[in-house]
Amino acid sequence: MDFIRWIPIFHILLAANLFLCISQNLKTEAVRHQDSRHNVLFIVVDDLRPALGCYEVSKYITPNIDQLCSMGIKFSNAYAQQALCGPSRVSFLTSRRPDTTRLYDVHSYWRHAAGNFTTLPQHFKEHGYHTASVGKVFHPGKSSNFNDDQPYSWSEKPYHPSTQAYKNSKVCAGPGGRKYSNIVCPVNVTQQPEATLPDMQSTRQAMQFLRDRARLESSPSTAPTAPFFLAVGYHKPHVPLKYPEQFLDLYPLSTVPLASNRHYPEHMPLVAWNPWTDLRDRDDVKELNVSFPFGPLPDDYQCLEARAHNAIGGKEWKD
Repeated sequence: MDFIRWIPIFHILLAANLFLCISQNLKTEAVRHQDSRHNVLFIVVDDLRPALGCYEVSKYITPNIDQLCSMGIKFSNAYAQQALCGPSRVSFLTSRRPDTTRLYDVHSYWRHAAGNFTTLPQHFKEHGYHTASVGKVFHPGKSSNFNDDQPYSWSEKPYHPSTQAYKNSKVCAGPGGRKYSNIVCPVNVTQQPEATLPDMQSTRQAMQFLRDRARLESSPSTAPTAPFFLAVGYHKPHVPLKYPEQFLDLYPLSTVPLASNRHYPEHMPLVAWNPWTDLRDRDDVKELNVSFPFGPLPDDYQCLEARAHNAIGGKEWKD
C-alpha cells in the first residue's frame, strides 16, 4: 500500500500516530490486482499552530510528527487562509482564496453562494479514486450543505465521531463532584460518554478503513481496487480544551508562559475583535465575571494550572 508523502503544515500527535501505525502495520507488497497509482492520506487539524518540535519553536514533545516532517516537505512560510475554520476549509479544499469565495462565516454553502467549484477530494474522485472522509474535513452543517458536500466529494458517507455530540455537555470534573461545561477540561477518558473522545474515534475509524483496504488489496480473489483518497480531520486543539488528564504530567500548565502582549492594538476596529462567545458560555469563564468585550482575564486563569488541577481533584476554585 503506497502513500504519497504529502505532508500538510498542521498536524497533531494523533495524526502522526495514525500515519506511523499505517506505515508500520499495513505495509503490503504490491499485488497484481493493485492500481499502480498512489493512495493518498490527507490529514487536517483544527486550530493548530506550528508549536511542534520539527518547527523548533517550542519544547512540546512531538516525536511522531517530527518523524513525519522528516519524511516529507515542511513549509515554513504558510498561513491560515481565514481566521474562522469554515471559510478557511472552503478555501484550501477548493484552492480559492476567501476574497474569491467571498465566504467569511459558516452560514453559507459555497456551491450556492460562491460557485460550483471542484474540491480537492472531488478531483480525485472524478479521476478514479475512492474518496472517504473521517472526522472534521469540511466544516459540518450549513457550510457544507449538511452532508459534507456529498455526493460530489466523497464515494461513501462521511464519518463523524458520535462523541462530538457532547462537545458542549457538562462532562468536566469540578467542585463538589459535579460536572461542568468548561473551556479547560482535562478528563478521565473512561468516564466520558462512550468512554472515548472524538479524535480517538476518528483514529480508530481511519485505521479500520485502511485495514479493510489492505485486506482487499492483498487478496488474490478480489477484483482490482481503485486507489483511495482518505481525508482524516481532527477536532483538537479547537475549544473546548478537552483532553486526557494524563497529559497534565507531560505538560504542566505552570510551564506555559503568559502571552508577552495581552493588549488589543491601539485604534483596532471593533469588527476585528473576537467576541469570544463560545468562551463566555462556559462555566469556568462565567465564574470570572469578566467584562465584555475587552475585560482582561486574570493572570492565574491564563496560567490555568491551579484551575485544571483543582478541576480534577474536585476542589474549590479560587482566583
